Amino acid sequence: MNPRIFAASLFASAAVLSCGAETGTGARPQAESSARPSQRPSPAPTSADSSPTVAEAVAFVEDVEQHLRRLWVARDEASWVNENFITDDTEALAAAGEEATAGYVGEAIQRSKRYAAIRSQLPEGVARKLYLLAIAQTIPAPGDANMRAELAGIEAKMTSDYGKGQYCPPKGSALLESMKKKPGDCLHLDDLSRVLRTSRKPDDLAEAWRGWHAVAAPLKDKYARYVELANEGAREAGFSDVGALWRAGYDMPPDAFSADVERLWAEVKPLYDELHCYVRSKLRARYGKDLVAEHAPIPAQLLGNMWAQEWNNVFELVVPFPNEPSLDVGKRLKSEHWDAPKMVHQGEHFFTALGFGALPQSFWERSLFTRPRDREVVCHASAWDVTWSGDLRIKMCIEPTEEDFVTIHHELGHDFYFQRYVKLPILFQQGANDGFHEAIGDTMALSVTPEYLRTIGLLDAVQAGDRARINQQMKMALDKVAFLPFGLLIDKWRWDVFSGKVAPTDYNAAWWRLKLQYQGVSPPGTRSADEFDPGAKFHVASSTPYVRYFLARIYQFQFHKALCAAAGQTGAIDQCSIHDSQAAGAKLMAMLSLGASKPWPDAMEAVGAGRTADARPMLEYFAPLRQWLTAQNKGQTCGW
Repeated sequence: MNPRIFAASLFASAAVLSCGAETGTGARPQAESSARPSQRPSPAPTSADSSPTVAEAVAFVEDVEQHLRRLWVARDEASWVNENFITDDTEALAAAGEEATAGYVGEAIQRSKRYAAIRSQLPEGVARKLYLLAIAQTIPAPGDANMRAELAGIEAKMTSDYGKGQYCPPKGSALLESMKKKPGDCLHLDDLSRVLRTSRKPDDLAEAWRGWHAVAAPLKDKYARYVELANEGAREAGFSDVGALWRAGYDMPPDAFSADVERLWAEVKPLYDELHCYVRSKLRARYGKDLVAEHAPIPAQLLGNMWAQEWNNVFELVVPFPNEPSLDVGKRLKSEHWDAPKMVHQGEHFFTALGFGALPQSFWERSLFTRPRDREVVCHASAWDVTWSGDLRIKMCIEPTEEDFVTIHHELGHDFYFQRYVKLPILFQQGANDGFHEAIGDTMALSVTPEYLRTIGLLDAVQAGDRARINQQMKMALDKVAFLPFGLLIDKWRWDVFSGKVAPTDYNAAWWRLKLQYQGVSPPGTRSADEFDPGAKFHVASSTPYVRYFLARIYQFQFHKALCAAAGQTGAIDQCSIHDSQAAGAKLMAMLSLGASKPWPDAMEAVGAGRTADARPMLEYFAPLRQWLTAQNKGQTCGW
């Protein structure tokens, strides 16, 4: 998956417009085409001896959009097949298609620089399309054909290897016994994640964690070469390295963007620190001081998630008021036989009740909802418009858990975003910036409140009172707040790798320095320089930038507060659900319909959320919990 990131020095002397991308945990993958490199079209010719004209620029953009539609559709069709039928052949097709697309886009970007001198004379839409052309590749391809082919092959190989990854426990493994597996059985990521999610046996947790992370070690050398090749493409595009390129796409210089992200983190960090302190004390009570020491990082394998990125799976261990009725709907989903299609239909209903159109019949015929038994697939959840014309799908190995129920809402958020801008020119068919696409589904998930769950039959009753509210806020914070530092550190690691600050020999050590600094999390035992723990995360293996998810965690509370106001709800925003509100739906659709045709502050303003990233709505949402946590942590030695 190669989401689009700002990649050009197209109008280096002009004011930067905002633009975005979509992919990642559920966004449109920048898939690969079946076209062979030799089939790659060339950009429309221009005369280098003549001065550029407005008419020539308009014709150039029209020609490029025609070629991009053909290339991107073919690429995404091949990528869908590759991720659903992982074989050497589909991997080769994916690599060839990526090479063809990257080569064409690289050439088009270089030729588009011809029009920089007349930018002020161009129609607004044409100027913006030229700008958006610059973000068509996350990793700009080197001009050298051999290097371009090598880069495309590495990208496809890393994604496929991740999807095929398995841990085969040795004979006598306690984990095999716990899982009632036979000697020789191998375990996929979803099997191992289930262990992290449900087991409370320290040895099993550690083995499952180590087992999956061992899968990533063979990717290390490929990744080091990928960095060299990607940086060559970035330098040809006018940037010092890929990290500088990625940071250039947010309406501000790269250094200013880094500073703004750190500003947001500084605003939310005190809330995270309080949550970390409380959760650690509860885990210590469960596992003992030998495993969870005081004033120390939390062992990653104990937090219920393979990457310790969200902690909602340990809610039962840290619930503030355990005698309150359970908020977990997982058991209800299983007992009432909510299979994958039923869960997805309910997610669709949430959006149609806001005024969105129904998903096409082809969505139900072409999507992947469960892991097939007959082939290898990439189970990482994602949403697609394969033909860029309303061919909406999701690809996800759904289980009847609350986590997957919420994830469905997230993935459908991408699809309904695609739905709203599908009629725009293809260069405008993307999010206002990459954080927007990730934020939309999560914004909807904020409305999956206990009251909403009661209305759809997954809770019998909604408990009133401060205790029930604190329990619900804790449950949300284990997802939304716990994620924040993880949302930052992946790209901070990659920025340092791309810049050369971190060499391959230091990949793993640098990763754990950031995990310690930002998350306060440690591995289960010593990790060596030969291991490649960053590659155990899909987004690293698939070239998907990640700071978008941090931004999305901030944006979603801004969007939620604005939509609650549009729905006429005046109470506390943590109690608000916009389900069935046509007024809120109209506001949301107004923003989504813009796609990337306007700078992202305009899109944010369209939903009523202001024009800047603002952490205050998130802090407002969790104000009751923060006050409670502060009281609970008195006498504790917080920090690590």
